[in-house]
Amino acid sequence: MEIQRGDPPDLTLWVNARDEPGVLAQLTGVVATHGANITLIDIVDRAAHVASVYMELEHVADADALMRDVAALPSTIDFQRPPSFYDVYGKRVIVIGGGAQVGQVMLGAVSESDRHNIRGERISVDTIPLVGEENVAGAVRAVGRLPRAAVLVLAGALMGGDITEAVREVRGRGIIVISLNMAGSVPEAADLVVSDPVQAGVMAVMAIARTAKFDISRVRGHRF
Repeated sequence: MEIQRGDPPDLTLWVNARDEPGVLAQLTGVVATHGANITLIDIVDRAAHVASVYMELEHVADADALMRDVAALPSTIDFQRPPSFYDVYGKRVIVIGGGAQVGQVMLGAVSESDRHNIRGERISVDTIPLVGEENVAGAVRAVGRLPRAAVLVLAGALMGGDITEAVREVRGRGIIVISLNMAGSVPEAADLVVSDPVQAGVMAVMAIARTAKFDISRVRGHRF
């Protein structure tokens, strides 16, 4: 069974609070009291003794009661209920590798995501051109820590060694990995190998789009 990544939260909160020790413990204590679970939390900004905390929550039984308790905290200045990152940016395609190949993958991924987003989907595409085994392996592992990252495309001419181990690790976290048809051992560790970089970008988006009729499990291990 595929591990599901990037599901929408039940509640999002942006809390402006006094920047002092124990504030985060107070906020998370309220969440725990209501039996909710924090799926994402970030201290977004700190300025003039005010800290802005963004939280995404799941398993929220009573959103109004939870927000009342957050508002009642002595450290809370004010709070908002913004749209979640899922609502705005959706699931994420990450492209890593050499500049020329990355550019072509991006061309396919952006074009295909635009087609699905027009129909109500939310898919965003991020990239970083990198060289060197250590740099690429580190970036691949970091994808496993990115919120809503659903598919990774490795675009280059030669990848192997520690990058291959990193690919296996992120696949174990439920991230689909597509590799260009390149030298090295990375293609053997990927879910799918695609020769044409533009098509690789297209297939990456199709693999995670609800509005596409494409099942990665039916072509896993194939080369195109």
